[in-house]
Amino acid sequence: MTDQPYRRVLLKLSGEILAGDKGFGIDPITANNLALQVKSVVDAGLQVALVIGGGNIFRGMSVAAQGMDRVTGDYLGMTATLMNSIAFQNALENLDLDTRVLSALVMSQLAEPYVRRRAVRHLEKNRIVICAGGTGNPYFTTDTAAVLRGIEVGADVIIKGTKVDGVYDSDPVVNRDAVLYDELSYEEVLAKKLKVMDLTAITLCMENKLPLRVINIGREGNLQQAATGHPIGTLIS
Repeated sequence: MTDQPYRRVLLKLSGEILAGDKGFGIDPITANNLALQVKSVVDAGLQVALVIGGGNIFRGMSVAAQGMDRVTGDYLGMTATLMNSIAFQNALENLDLDTRVLSALVMSQLAEPYVRRRAVRHLEKNRIVICAGGTGNPYFTTDTAAVLRGIEVGADVIIKGTKVDGVYDSDPVVNRDAVLYDELSYEEVLAKKLKVMDLTAITLCMENKLPLRVINIGREGNLQQAATGHPIGTLIS
């Protein structure tokens, strides 16, 4: 495995991905298919960490816009990420993959507290690590949490799994003529105001020289291809 460009990857999934076609909640078939993709990366000899959003269950910013206190909404959103993490852990363990959930929100009956050294130790033992609870603080998205955890555990790349083939110059769902970018710099993402990740997440990637690859996670084999350095989706570096 010495010819592979990456040793350790962090996969960021939105909560909506877990919902599948249902649009809400957790679709077991979708979770199983995603778990199979993660297994292919582990089988290729890579160490894998994950951060999963909670938008399929609860969106803190949306309810804050409707009058709920933002801090309360964000904490509820963090709790939703823990629910998704536990569900996805189950899907991974059904494939006999050794998995640990580490949460920034303390819930000892369900997950270990997130400690950087502990997360790194699990990865070194080839366990899949799911980082739940966001950053543990309100006002930060799970995109930012993903980049932060990636930096902390020494990931070589962040892979963001989406429903489209990468980053486009406009919304490909609305505009059929939207152009897919093969590569972008962090500065271009910020200047063009491309909706890849939030400003804080992109800035953290840029300051720490951490590459980000955006792929269509729904296409079988894409995750393994991205994790082993093949040029699919969009690379931001």
